[in-house]
Amino acid sequence: MEQNYIRNFCIIAHIDHGKSTLADRLLEITNTIDKRKLHDQYLDTLELEQERGITIKLQTARMHYNLDGQEYILNLIDTPGHVDFAYEVSRSLAACEGAVLLVDATQGVEAQTISNAFKALEHDLTIIPVVNKIDLPNAEPEKRAQEMCDLLGFRMDEIIYTSGKTGIGVDELIRAIIQRVPPPKGSKDNRLQCLIFDSFFDEHKGVIAQVKVVNGEIKPEDLARKRKLRFIATQNDIAPLEIGYVTPIFIKSDGLKVGEVGYIATAQKDIQQISVGDTVTFADEPADALVGYQKPKAMLFASLYPTDADRYSDFRDALEKLALNDASLSYVPEVSTALGAGFRCGFLGLLHMEIVQERLEREYNVDLVVTAPSVEYKVKLYKDKVARNKDKYHIFEENGEYYVKITSAAELPEEALIEEIQEPWCEVEIITPQQYIGDIMQLCQEKRAIYKDTVYVHTSSNVLASNRVIIKYEMPFHEIITDFFDRLKSISHGYASLDYRFKGFIASDIVKLSILINGQVIDALSMLIERKKALYEGKRLVEKLKTLIPRHQFKIPIQAAIGSKVIAREDIPPYRKDVLKGLYGGDHRRKMKHLERQKEGKKRLKQFGSVTIPQQAFLAVLRQ
Repeated sequence: MEQNYIRNFCIIAHIDHGKSTLADRLLEITNTIDKRKLHDQYLDTLELEQERGITIKLQTARMHYNLDGQEYILNLIDTPGHVDFAYEVSRSLAACEGAVLLVDATQGVEAQTISNAFKALEHDLTIIPVVNKIDLPNAEPEKRAQEMCDLLGFRMDEIIYTSGKTGIGVDELIRAIIQRVPPPKGSKDNRLQCLIFDSFFDEHKGVIAQVKVVNGEIKPEDLARKRKLRFIATQNDIAPLEIGYVTPIFIKSDGLKVGEVGYIATAQKDIQQISVGDTVTFADEPADALVGYQKPKAMLFASLYPTDADRYSDFRDALEKLALNDASLSYVPEVSTALGAGFRCGFLGLLHMEIVQERLEREYNVDLVVTAPSVEYKVKLYKDKVARNKDKYHIFEENGEYYVKITSAAELPEEALIEEIQEPWCEVEIITPQQYIGDIMQLCQEKRAIYKDTVYVHTSSNVLASNRVIIKYEMPFHEIITDFFDRLKSISHGYASLDYRFKGFIASDIVKLSILINGQVIDALSMLIERKKALYEGKRLVEKLKTLIPRHQFKIPIQAAIGSKVIAREDIPPYRKDVLKGLYGGDHRRKMKHLERQKEGKKRLKQFGSVTIPQQAFLAVLRQ
């Protein structure tokens, strides 16, 4: 069978453990890319990836390697390492039969190493453990190999030692991939089933879907007679414009066989017709849908607005195209009285949000305003008040209770309806050297974390293999998205690593902090916050706004309130005209008459006048 000579594998690791460099050596040793054209991080095609030195998007490359007179096709899928791009990793794993698990010889097993290893096991992949960067002066390959055995259950004779920079051990790794990773399953005689694991938009070829052929094949004669393909989820039938594979250069071919990884150029301009996780089959001989991907749950929400309101349509088109390339990005339209029309977007984390913003601004030339990030809350409602409010809110039932999900303070139901507010909590694992345990535990206590366990890294002989420990906590996700990661790295001098998983929603003492300007509630500035932090945050906000809102002809009170209780206030003094100018001598009642008339005018202005809040004031507050 032809697929016996195909190996589909990915490289998984913690961030900055050498995935991209190892991929470069694989491309070089297999002569996939000419050495004169090869540069560092060749598969990291985005400008941001090159600048930051991290992988953001999964990338594929077909390589050929001759072993014992037999030529093998090796399909590599390079994956990101940061926790915010875990969905990219999960899609890569679903398209492979094997995974190369990489560990830095100087840093050892990190939080994402463990997380990615378990994800690979969930997909029933063959894992090849590799200790990388063994050429560095401070490398400890044997010690790191022992950690992989103790924490992940490998045997010492399974582990391969490599250097992605110098090429040491890479040939041995390729042979191990061929020998250990099983060939793709499936049969060319079955009906066509292709799994879409990635997609993007091309101006000339429309939507391009990257696929793995699970069953059947697309033959040259199918293309010659323009046999139509069907995308099962949307029931959209198309005659493909082009079919081929990636080396990582896109190379047109006359078909795709079972087990191969390639691409289908659809010529579709309607982005909504193609979705990641869908199954492609023949329209005249349709097959059943494959099990796709579970839609990732957004953990972080922020609103994006174009700085120029006239470019809203350009912004919407750019967001649609980016969402096609980034399946973990979700968005819904939103209108703000202060910032105009925009979108409320869901992200997997802070880095994900930052990357999306930069990609929109660089790749699509759209200048954006991004509000402060928030998380999703569940609001539990009183049962006896649900019936008469069903049309007002998006109420759903869960275990006999009624809830509303909100992502901003403006969506919070009336206080009389709320029984409790639940916020998302995460299970957190921190791997750190022992000397930083005390400071890290103190940081976690500040962030309302609940301690669960401390695991010391031991060898099989029960002797400490290293000075590192795994600390386990449960923590509100809102605390993670603020400055937790930065402070963790600062405390540990960069040695600690973090991984987190969503645990569930837990009731917390959350209140709505409303900002009132001249007696009017400004929803765009209101926020949900823990009660004990509300006083400090309220004072900070009103003091900041006092410096940003220009003076008017009347006094402007700025207030922070919880419900009807004002907890902080600042006043912007009015402009005052000197109405006594030129009044010298005479009866004092003449002066008082002018002052009283001015006072009455100020009252009328305050009652009927409107406060002009500059956009810079919203931006300065929201971005803090």
